[in-house]
Amino acid sequence: MHFNPYGGSGAQVAAALVNLSEPDAVLATLRDHGMAVVSMSPDEALAIMAWRERLRSVFAESDVDVRIDLLNRLLADSASAPYISRHDGRPPHLHYHVADGSVVDRVRAYTAGGLAHAVCEDSGRAGVCDRPGCAVVFVDTSRNGRRRFCSTRCATRVYVADHRQRQAG
Repeated sequence: MHFNPYGGSGAQVAAALVNLSEPDAVLATLRDHGMAVVSMSPDEALAIMAWRERLRSVFAESDVDVRIDLLNRLLADSASAPYISRHDGRPPHLHYHVADGSVVDRVRAYTAGGLAHAVCEDSGRAGVCDRPGCAVVFVDTSRNGRRRFCSTRCATRVYVADHRQRQAG
């Protein structure tokens, strides 16, 4: 599935942030996903960790209409006038945050916009792992769009457990 830059990377950043457990990892996660963030205060990291809980609700929601309502609230709380930017030697690209906004504003706009694009492309492409006890979220970029698990490891555990249950029965 081909996403635009916000739908692909923005949605992936949203998933990565939701899967974080420590605010200390926020800056590295943003940088690992190509965001040009040089530094971050502890308060900014905590604000992004709070935002990730709102992002999680989008991944966890299976009803498309409710998912869209949740995303529209995220967009309303994060959006500003889009503009084209050319920075750090990158080609022209859209930004959805205020030009002089904080890193928190940037992350909110980027992740809300990315998830919105992903859901508009195919609302079933964002989800939570189906393995009982696993709460990892993911964006399904597979060709057929039928991903149910966050990883091969989780899928294998479920399939092996199902196989063993059938053999025992």
